[in-house]
Amino acid sequence: MPRLFVDSADTAAVAPLLQDSLVHGVTTNPTILDRAGRTAGEIPALYAQWERLGAGEIFVQAWGTDRATTEHRARQILDLGERAVVKIVATAEGFALASALSREGAPVLLTGVYTAAQALAAASSSVRYIAPYLGRMRDARIGDVDEIAQMQELAGAAGTEVLAASLRSPRDVVDLAARGITACTASPDVLAAMLVSEATDGAADAFESADSLQDAPEFLPPVPGIP
Repeated sequence: MPRLFVDSADTAAVAPLLQDSLVHGVTTNPTILDRAGRTAGEIPALYAQWERLGAGEIFVQAWGTDRATTEHRARQILDLGERAVVKIVATAEGFALASALSREGAPVLLTGVYTAAQALAAASSSVRYIAPYLGRMRDARIGDVDEIAQMQELAGAAGTEVLAASLRSPRDVVDLAARGITACTASPDVLAAMLVSEATDGAADAFESADSLQDAPEFLPPVPGIP
């Protein structure tokens, strides 16, 4: 079943999506933290809030200028709780760290995957997720939905799942789902746009103004606190 994630660290935007069970979880990275005015020191508090609101998975990116530092932070992220998934950038060094953590059974996402060859390498290392960036691939003219679908086809057989990112419209989400992508992450604005249709709003208005409702009997029990 397709799963939607919200790509944000804006607590005011994320909270209602989790409370209403409109998304499965939350994805973040250092750029997203910057955009929301958050710092790395707030990651534990953000994790705790999102866990409390029902997030199934919470993705947090490790960082560091060398493997030892990145691994230390990756393990700190994993220690946040059982819903934490650590994101590691898919550099050559990142692949090595992701493979080592995955062999220990840790949930890892390799982020910034741009080629089918990278997807195969991730699958060979039993990495749980890979994150290709659709919008950035298009910007660089190095791929589109077809390339991401190929990644899913190649890696999925080994149990590595594509979590498609950098999605800029509801159409992106629909096109990817139609090609077999089972996990997508998008901004709150894109997710909100998925819920809206002018035709649906028009139908809702027509239903509410129907003559049959104008003199409706009180056949339902009253709601406590509502006159």
